[in-house]
Amino acid sequence: MGEKKLRVLVVGLGNMGMSHALAYTRIPGFEVVGVCERRIAERKLPEALQGASKFNNFEKALAGLKPDVVSINTLPDTHAQFAIEAMEAGAHVFVEKPLADNAENAVKVVETAKRTGRKLVIGYILRHHPSWIRFIEIAQQLGTPLVFRMNLNQQSNGQTWEWHKRLLNSFPPIVDCGVHYVDVMCQMTKGRPIRVHAIGARLSDEVSQQNYGMLQVIFDDGSVGWYEAGWGPMMSETAFFVKDVIGPKGSVSIVMAETAGDVKSDDINAHTKTSQILWHHADMKTPDTRIDMSDEPSHDDLCEREQRYLLKAIRENVDLTDHMNDGVKSLKIVLAADRSIHEGQVVMLD
Repeated sequence: MGEKKLRVLVVGLGNMGMSHALAYTRIPGFEVVGVCERRIAERKLPEALQGASKFNNFEKALAGLKPDVVSINTLPDTHAQFAIEAMEAGAHVFVEKPLADNAENAVKVVETAKRTGRKLVIGYILRHHPSWIRFIEIAQQLGTPLVFRMNLNQQSNGQTWEWHKRLLNSFPPIVDCGVHYVDVMCQMTKGRPIRVHAIGARLSDEVSQQNYGMLQVIFDDGSVGWYEAGWGPMMSETAFFVKDVIGPKGSVSIVMAETAGDVKSDDINAHTKTSQILWHHADMKTPDTRIDMSDEPSHDDLCEREQRYLLKAIRENVDLTDHMNDGVKSLKIVLAADRSIHEGQVVMLD
C-alpha cells in the first residue's frame, strides 16, 4: 500500500495557476480535488482537471473540500489572506510569489505556518532550476564584494499586456518579478542588505502606476546590485534579459539565444531559459568556461519540481524556516524599492 494521496485545492487558474494545477496531476502523491476561480463557470478545463469540483468562492471551497494542500495562484493582494485561512483550516500551502501585499502580512503568514505546523512553500521557481542553481554556485566562488546586474523587461501586447495590467493593480514589475532576482542576489552573497534606492516611470495611460522601474541594493559586505523591469507594448527587446555577476575573481553570466529575435520577451518560457552559462576568470591565463544548458527543463517541468519539493517537505517534515524567512527578506527589499520611488529617497533596511 502506497501513502495516501494529498488532496489539493488549486485557487487561481491563470498562467502560473494552470501550470501548477496540471503539475499536481502528473505527481502520484497528489490529487486535485478542487479548482477555484471567480469565473470558473466560463472556463474550459483540460481533461486532467475535469474530475475536480469547481468553485467560484475560496471560503466555500476550503470549507467544502477540507483539502490537505491549498495552492494559491491568485493576484498578490489575496495571497496572505488565503494562505492564513488555509493553514488555520489545517492545510499545507503553496503560494505564488510575492508572498503578500506588504511586509507585515508576509510576516503574519510565516508566523501562522510556524504556529500551525503547516508547510509553506513560496513560488521561487528559480530555486528549482539547475542552471540558476549552478549560476549561484559559481557566483559564490567569485570573491567579495559582488556586483549584480539583472533585468527582465517584457514587451507585452494583446493577452500578455492585459495580464500585466491586471498585475499592475497590485504591484509594479520591480516588486512582482523583482523578488526572484533579489532572492538570487541574497543567495549569492552572505552580506546583509542595508539600503535600497529606486526610480520608476509610468509609460502608459492605461495603467495607474509605474510600469517601469529600476532598483539598486547595497549589502554590508560591499556588494551592490541593480534590477530593472518594465512591462508593456512600448518596451524594448534590446538587452531585456541581463543576468550578470562580477567579483574580484571574475564574472558569470547567463547567456540567452545567440541571435537577436529568437526569443520574445513576454514568452513565459524565456524567463527561465538560459542557453549557456559563461564563466570568465579574472586570471586571464585561464580560458573562459562555457557551460551548455540547452537541455534544461521547461517552465511546466519547473512548476512540477516546485510541487515535488512541496510533497517532499510534507512527507519528510523538511524544515522550511530559511525558505520562509528568505521569502520575507526579498519581499521587504523590493517593497522598500517601491517606497523609494514614491518618496524620492534612499530607504534603509532593518
